[in-house]
Amino acid sequence: MEKDPSLNVLGEELASCSRDPVTGFFRNGCCDTGPMDHGSHTVCAVMTKEFLALSKYLGNDLSTPRPEFQFPGLKPGDQWCLCASRFLQAHDEGAAPRVNLAATHQRALEIVPLDVLTLYALEA
Repeated sequence: MEKDPSLNVLGEELASCSRDPVTGFFRNGCCDTGPMDHGSHTVCAVMTKEFLALSKYLGNDLSTPRPEFQFPGLKPGDQWCLCASRFLQAHDEGAAPRVNLAATHQRALEIVPLDVLTLYALEA
């Protein structure tokens, strides 16, 4: 599968998001993306109880293990590559998680403005 250049929202080399659990559209630990990633799994976020509850309520249960997909289920504190639109929705709902800007792909900016991402930056 084709992959976009691995650059973050700061214009630098994309950092790893998580290898435990392994995240990313390409399951390489990074929020890399490409033409086949229709969900834009580009925002590296630190899971919270509030966000996981919101995601489950909205129909995407990220906390329940799914061994058939080698998915361990996420818990608060885990980092995960979120769909940019889900992150923006969580922001609008007041439940957005913290964001690792160095590990958030620049394509997230097509959906989420940098000033919104910066509000939740771990580095801030």
